[in-house]
Amino acid sequence: MLSTPHINPQGVPIAETVLLPGDPLRAKFIAENYLDDVVQFNKVRNMLGYTGTFHGSPVSVMGSGMGIPSISLISHELLHIFGARRLIRVGSCGSFQAQLKPYNIIVAQGACTDSRFIEQFQTPGTYAPICSWNLLKAISAEAERQGIEIHVGNILSSDIFYHFDNSVNERWARMGVLGVEMESAGMYAVAAAAGAEALGVFTVSDNLITGEKTTSEEREKAFTQMMELALPLATLG
Repeated sequence: MLSTPHINPQGVPIAETVLLPGDPLRAKFIAENYLDDVVQFNKVRNMLGYTGTFHGSPVSVMGSGMGIPSISLISHELLHIFGARRLIRVGSCGSFQAQLKPYNIIVAQGACTDSRFIEQFQTPGTYAPICSWNLLKAISAEAERQGIEIHVGNILSSDIFYHFDNSVNERWARMGVLGVEMESAGMYAVAAAAGAEALGVFTVSDNLITGEKTTSEEREKAFTQMMELALPLATLG
């Protein structure tokens, strides 16, 4: 039976589509509340993973941990060892734009980064990590069908949560970057190198320009909307 240092499914199948929330307990919540016929496939280092079905289509969900190093190794193993072909990050982000309110939904068309992770691919220039057009087109159509507003554009995947330089947010905002999280650029690059698809979908948890923040009740409502948009992607052919 296949296993790696971080994933040991003990024979439980892993679907070609995998949702990746950062928090392993959020993966457990998604499995228990949105999927049918759920079986746990991973508990190594408490990075919980589950496989089930959504409207009859196989889908897996697994915690990715925090930061590019964590999500990149999980992504690499899912794609290269266990046959995943479609990675969908579902998480939260801080907004860089005043008009993007808490619990708005951002879809990351591209992911800037201050990480050196992408240097390993040795491209002869600056590689720009972007999402799968197929997944972006599908989630845009799903949002229109459900009447849910989404904001599509560039985000920042940062290695730094508490930044020494207080001016960085404004400088990213001037370039039209919508918000900040800590994983997607790494996931996009790993997926691209593997010839796979990836997409990041985010609920705005707080606005770093205006100081607005969500309540726990608002976050739960917005999380539900995000999942209603992301899960139908598992049914794509």
